[in-house]
Amino acid sequence: MIIAGLQNLSLVDFPGYLSSVVFVQGCNFYCEYCYNPDLITTEKHFEFSEKDAFDFFSRRKNMIEGVVISGGEPTLHKDLPGFIKRIKDMGFKIKLDTNGSNPGQLEELFRMWLLDYTAVDIKTSLRKYSLVTNQENIEKVMLRTIRLAMLSTRPYEFRTTCAPGIVEEEDFHMIGEVVKGAKKYCLQQFRPLITYNKNFQDVKPYDKKELEGFRSILKDFVEEVEIRGI
Repeated sequence: MIIAGLQNLSLVDFPGYLSSVVFVQGCNFYCEYCYNPDLITTEKHFEFSEKDAFDFFSRRKNMIEGVVISGGEPTLHKDLPGFIKRIKDMGFKIKLDTNGSNPGQLEELFRMWLLDYTAVDIKTSLRKYSLVTNQENIEKVMLRTIRLAMLSTRPYEFRTTCAPGIVEEEDFHMIGEVVKGAKKYCLQQFRPLITYNKNFQDVKPYDKKELEGFRSILKDFVEEVEIRGI
């Protein structure tokens, strides 16, 4: 695993659990509004190792209940299952944040019962996915990931960062049809502080009323819709 950073304590990243967050490096999506641009490529070097991570977890055994693995995109790393298993063997719950681009890896993790919670990012409607992520023929891959999450017996959520120009009202009608019957969807406020494309730092986020409008659309399709960051 290429580890870029560790967050000591999070009260919000893992629903129901005090957690620490591991950020892994490398992503196959190039979303212009990404707020972790240094984690997209592996060019920048971070002074962390797996040993550092496990020493960190050992010191926090009596302080946290879970570990969130985020990125970057964790499922790009072939050694992810073994990494997670070592963490679980220490007694921690595991939450995975994924962009959904590697359903084969995700299915393996489900089959091995390594995940206690999964968050799948849905960037926008499938018709715009290739433009937003710079990945061709990604629509069928995302559909497979969405179905895997919905058929799993473990808790999950779908989530969208509501970046203007990336996802709009009509997109949420289309997204709703794709995730119809899902248990939970989270709308995250876009924060233009640090972005992969610096032009997005000048983009004005949606206001609360607009986010509530998106929420009302999704409520026709999903059991629970939450807004975060406002």
